[in-house]
Amino acid sequence: MPLSLTLASLWGLTACLLGLAPARVHWPAAVCLIATGIPILGYVTWQVGPVWGFVMLAAGISVLRWPVFYAGRWLRRRFLQG
Repeated sequence: MPLSLTLASLWGLTACLLGLAPARVHWPAAVCLIATGIPILGYVTWQVGPVWGFVMLAAGISVLRWPVFYAGRWLRRRFLQG
């Protein structure tokens, strides 16, 4: 298995374990997961191709659904209403 997919799997395992942490840890953990997930996503896309990049992007969005929801709501409010 390529190194990029191994790192993505470890990222997913870490995300699942952080989901078991107390609620006060969730948002700082989400920021750390986003900060590490973006380079891993780029590495996956570069090493094994855009199809796997989209698969990993979908997996990341499913794990981090609330930050994505709030970011979409902020973007909608920022650009469509203002």
